[in-house]
Amino acid sequence: MKIDNSLPLEYSTEENKLKILGFWIFLGAEIALFSTLFTVYFVLEHRTGNGPAGAEIFEMGPVMLETIILLASSFTIGLGVNAMRLGSKKAMMTFFGITLVLGLAFLGVEIMEFVTYIHEGATMQTSAFLSSLFTLLGTHGAHVTFGFLWGTAILMQVKKHGLTPETANKSFIFSLYWHFLDVVWIFIFSFVYLKGLM
Repeated sequence: MKIDNSLPLEYSTEENKLKILGFWIFLGAEIALFSTLFTVYFVLEHRTGNGPAGAEIFEMGPVMLETIILLASSFTIGLGVNAMRLGSKKAMMTFFGITLVLGLAFLGVEIMEFVTYIHEGATMQTSAFLSSLFTLLGTHGAHVTFGFLWGTAILMQVKKHGLTPETANKSFIFSLYWHFLDVVWIFIFSFVYLKGLM
């Protein structure tokens, strides 16, 4: 395996470059998935039947908290990648760990939000609007859950093997995934919650 020391560690081999390219292609498929879910939501958002509309159940407090948490996690994952490029394993692991804790906090707030909706009689079976809402938010939440598990596995590998071209590549690809989830959340915040509250 030929290593190019003039490049960041995550790009330092041909295999690593191809893996990053492959992951960008995978993110293209993820964009198609979320685009479909957003389209379904926009088609069904006014089909509330006898159930509540978004303006009746959305609360800005939890949504703002979720947004702040995810934006902060995007910042910390960026700091983690920067620390990795500087060769600081401890700082990289710390920032990635903070990112994962923030991911768990986001999931906690989202679960509480879902429980509140259900107590208010807003379930997937109540209306087409709520079905599409729960599907969109649930898919994003499932991605964050998977990201937490994936990030934990990467931290265990970095702890065991240190910062190698392989662990750096995995860590960088994970950071792309995490940033993608943050971008998707910005669309959810803007076009689901803010629009729904108007």
